[in-house]
Amino acid sequence: MNSLTSLFKKDGLVEKHQLEGVDPSDRYFNRAILVNRTTSGYAAKVMYEALTVEGQSHPTIAAAVKELIEKLSRLGFRRLRTRANFKGTKYLAEKETWTDYPDPA
Repeated sequence: MNSLTSLFKKDGLVEKHQLEGVDPSDRYFNRAILVNRTTSGYAAKVMYEALTVEGQSHPTIAAAVKELIEKLSRLGFRRLRTRANFKGTKYLAEKETWTDYPDPA
């Protein structure tokens, strides 16, 4: 079993999304959002430097990712966008479209 396959079997990981945006110190960044299956749905998590942001369980993957984006926005992150890069162990070859999230007013 290769390391990618074992990663997706670990802790119920079902998808990886690419996250791009600008951090509170005005630096561009790119990170992976890990979406895990939970007993009641899906939860998302992202790590950025020393910061780990985790969401609650939601019935859909989209809702789990959206909650994570909202938490990051409240922390000062902006110009955020995401797209799915892996579903299970299948690499989507960057074919998915980006979802842009508006900055809070």
